[in-house]
Amino acid sequence: MLEIDGSAGGGQLLRTALTLSVLDDRPFRIEDVRAERPNPGLRSQHLACVRAAARLADADVDGDEVGADTLAFRPDGLAATDVGVDVGTAGSVTLVFDTLLPVAVALSRPVSVTVTGGTDVKGAPPLDYYRRVKLPLLARFGLDADVTCARRGFYPAGGGEATLSLAPASLSRFDLTTRGDFDGVTAHSVASEALEKREVADRQASRAVALLDDAGIETESTVDYVSSDSPGSVLVLRATCGRTLAGFDALGERGRSSEEVAEGAVSALLSWRDGPGAVDSHLADQLLVPLALAGGRVRVPSVTPHVETNAAVIRAFGYDVAIETDGDGALVSA
Repeated sequence: MLEIDGSAGGGQLLRTALTLSVLDDRPFRIEDVRAERPNPGLRSQHLACVRAAARLADADVDGDEVGADTLAFRPDGLAATDVGVDVGTAGSVTLVFDTLLPVAVALSRPVSVTVTGGTDVKGAPPLDYYRRVKLPLLARFGLDADVTCARRGFYPAGGGEATLSLAPASLSRFDLTTRGDFDGVTAHSVASEALEKREVADRQASRAVALLDDAGIETESTVDYVSSDSPGSVLVLRATCGRTLAGFDALGERGRSSEEVAEGAVSALLSWRDGPGAVDSHLADQLLVPLALAGGRVRVPSVTPHVETNAAVIRAFGYDVAIETDGDGALVSA
């Protein structure tokens, strides 16, 4: 059984361990889970990832309870069965998807993963980032996956529901070392129906388009109002640059105007445009597992703690991942 020190990172470390354990049929034990976080141990969101992976791999699990600081996970072969899991809070739906997404390379038949929880919450990829940026980029390298949304879920009630559909896949080698020409941006603005009279989604989109127009960037926009248990809003900017894609997002919060939401997302996009990296900083660590499986090279804006800890656990499972820093960010290769 592989022993992993969980104190060095957060939920990403656990999710990567679960993914590779399922793929390699290798048991692991992780101790001191999230020990350096303000609320250490497993939270509901992490348990949803564990239980989804366990169902897909018919795994035996010890320590799968809220607050546990040690977890043992023993897979027993890929079951290739449809999975349903309820986070029970506004914990992220997309982070549960992330745990199982790379397993597509080992599937013998299509599998669906339905998760109830938060579709657009802090500290996780919003749903539109996931289905409009991450999945389309991975599709260019052979991943066949799609996400449908039955209901949006914002903090604090959650209650959203989405389904990830995975087909058997064969990843091609990654080659994302240059950005390519900046081809334009699409702004996807979403808000709860309860915020429609205040035109929250419209104002987010309009401000983003105006700011990007001032920066000389051609931008299209979509606006949508959705039913949800809690009022909320989200703006996702998708930048297309040659063969690569990048995403930038901001969430609506109490006391934060729609215009401020747009300004936050646009500021992140412009900083990335003027800096290094073929992908955005969030994709930098999220692409490490697919990169390790397929091989290749990806230029990232910088080496963040998420990149370092994720690479470390991937190496612990026996995969070669190298990080080379230079004047243009960093080159990650496998």
